[in-house]
Amino acid sequence: MKLLRPLLLACSLLFAATAHAEKVTVAAAADLKFAMGEIVATFKKAHPADEVEVIYGSSGKFHTQIQQGAPYDLYFSADIAFPRELAKAGFAASEVKPYAFGRIVLWSAGMDASKMTLASLTDPKIARIAIANPKHAPYGKRAEEALRASGLWEKVEPKLVYGENIAHTAQFVQTGNAQVGIIALALAVNPELANKGGYWLIPDKLHEPLEQGFVITKRAAGNALARRFADYMGSQPARAVMTRYGFVLPGEAAGK
Repeated sequence: MKLLRPLLLACSLLFAATAHAEKVTVAAAADLKFAMGEIVATFKKAHPADEVEVIYGSSGKFHTQIQQGAPYDLYFSADIAFPRELAKAGFAASEVKPYAFGRIVLWSAGMDASKMTLASLTDPKIARIAIANPKHAPYGKRAEEALRASGLWEKVEPKLVYGENIAHTAQFVQTGNAQVGIIALALAVNPELANKGGYWLIPDKLHEPLEQGFVITKRAAGNALARRFADYMGSQPARAVMTRYGFVLPGEAAGK
């Protein structure tokens, strides 16, 4: 019996740890690929038993999937309008919370984009320009707005190749399938991309604000981990990561 006690204690502790461990699945806009990875890593240091799985993709497609019953517990959108629509339609278990404003940049892996402007895209030497698909990707929509505001849309449209989301768009440029792209600043400043090419910050006066927001989905109404992670997004460590990746936080002024 004495020999069994340590084993029974170990089993009970393992059971307790398993019982308290929770999991959430996060649908996140592709511009969060690097920032969210760091935020989840720091969150897990304080909550090692909890599991946070993040799936990156197009905000518009996630919006549709959640309405169709996709198993996402939190939804981080690059366009706050999408989670607001979900909340209005009864698919949310929390209020919609703004978490950042995104910025768009010209970026190239093989050219010095820091010396370019949108007008440079009309150069005959540039044959392919990557943007996210404006039909469902907020960054693509803002790229189109900036090009139209500059009077360049008709001139460059024949050169455009469309990514499914903003990370896919950056991949087009990384692999040489496009010479330059309009991508998220949050991707361009990551060392993986920053070491390969320069970028030029597109003035935000050329497009509507990229206000981003998140919501806890109806599926996660009783999920305590979903609420803990939602609260953590407002913490100083999480805010510091977001700022480092070029996001403008609510209440802060954006650089032009």
